[in-house]
Amino acid sequence: MRKALLAMAVVAVLFAVIPAAASTIPSGQRMLGQNVLEPVYNDENAGQIGYIMQPEHVAQPVNSNPTAWAPFYLVIYPVGSTAATTYLCMHLPVDNCPTHGPGVAAFAAATYPSVYGAGVIGHDHLMDFPGGSDFNIAWEPTFVLFTPKGAADGAINEHVLTDAQIDALVASGDAQVFPRPTRTFVCASVPERLYDMATPLTP
Repeated sequence: MRKALLAMAVVAVLFAVIPAAASTIPSGQRMLGQNVLEPVYNDENAGQIGYIMQPEHVAQPVNSNPTAWAPFYLVIYPVGSTAATTYLCMHLPVDNCPTHGPGVAAFAAATYPSVYGAGVIGHDHLMDFPGGSDFNIAWEPTFVLFTPKGAADGAINEHVLTDAQIDALVASGDAQVFPRPTRTFVCASVPERLYDMATPLTP
């Protein structure tokens, strides 16, 4: 296991990024061999997009010291939000991140039914890229949900692209974070071309 984690850390330096433009935002999970690939935002550089690859059949939580975990944010937008037209994972009209999309939506609806009771339109992934203070080899999924206050304030219409925005929303009471330690995973950062070569996952 230690060798596998080291290999993933080495691969991480091969991070490929693209600027996020409305016409080029990738969306959805893809399969390549026995690996799931998906796009992520750099939470230290708003709008920068990269790609990660997560091997299937690896235990969760990953067998590593929690001190080596870093937050992997999933910012979850309710139906009615105008924050964006395309999210890295769409829930409507169909779920294009089927390995976790249904669970994300169910958690949001159960936690804040007044905000997410009509459903989730989509969610984005945010993480530190190599060189960031929170870049690591194991990632703890952390849900970012808008609170009823955030819905009333219109915060649900803000496209959240950085951890600084998350911190500000939490401080104002417009959002709350929910770490999911039992789902901590390992992944490798990969070039965009691998994502382009992969096959889209369907529900």
